[in-house]
Amino acid sequence: MQKLSLIVPCYNEEESIMLFFDTVTKVIDGMNTPQKTVEPEYIFVNDGSSDNTLTIMKKLQAEHPDTVHYVSFSRNFGKEAGLDAGLNASTGDLIAVMDVDLQDPPELLPEMVELINNEGYDCVGTIQHDRAGQGWFRAWASSTFYKIINKISDVRIEPNARDYRLMTRQMVNAVLSMSEYNRFSKGIFSWVGFKTTYLTYESKPRAAGTTHWSLRELLSYSLTGIMDFSDVPLKIATFVGGISFFLSLIGIVFIIIRKLTVGGSVAGWASLVTIILLVGGIQLFCLGIVGQYLGKIYLETKHRPLYIVKDEK
Repeated sequence: MQKLSLIVPCYNEEESIMLFFDTVTKVIDGMNTPQKTVEPEYIFVNDGSSDNTLTIMKKLQAEHPDTVHYVSFSRNFGKEAGLDAGLNASTGDLIAVMDVDLQDPPELLPEMVELINNEGYDCVGTIQHDRAGQGWFRAWASSTFYKIINKISDVRIEPNARDYRLMTRQMVNAVLSMSEYNRFSKGIFSWVGFKTTYLTYESKPRAAGTTHWSLRELLSYSLTGIMDFSDVPLKIATFVGGISFFLSLIGIVFIIIRKLTVGGSVAGWASLVTIILLVGGIQLFCLGIVGQYLGKIYLETKHRPLYIVKDEK
């Protein structure tokens, strides 16, 4: 018998939980044979929901006390905290991370399990073949993000890879050993290494409810990924500052030579102000980049917990 833990972060997903449970249960039941049995372990993480998400989790756990468990936060801490809490609570030999909205097709689970058991993989991830329904700007922004981070980071992140993946216990233990406060799970999954393959699938609409990721949150999450796995922005700030300093030196030499050869001039105040504003803008830009990194270092040094559990069972 092999135990399969399913980590399911939830935020205001009262409409999706039962649909998810029924659908995944049918898939897992179909995986069982007289020769081999898969024992499921559902770990639902309530990320400070304001609807009836926790109530439904408790009801489901009462009906299936041996297979369903839940962890409830004291407030909304974000999906990264939910993933970490679920991974910490899992006890399975294999651990899957899934979204409750069924955009991650459970039908892939049998193939994912087979690839790990029979092909020697430590992780089977998934890639969304297209980004239908997301709008052209989000699709373009996502594509641009992956191009940038893969150029400036030593860790390659598979474009359009989902959080939906199946991992061995050894890999999950390696992920949990990384205790940083600022987390970017896709980068962490890639950084720890291990033998990984990907399955591709067509995008699906949500089974119920609406997405809770705004464009601002996605952009913020992207910046976290870039800063967590690359110091190139700091190098850019250094380069821009160096170029600005060099051009300023040239300007000073030019002014001195002009003064000695042709004489001074009252004209040029507009251009002078423009140059001052340009140099000041460059300095503020560089300071902003450094400030972002310092802010993340500050949060790391505070050693605050990634989340606070209010209730679990």
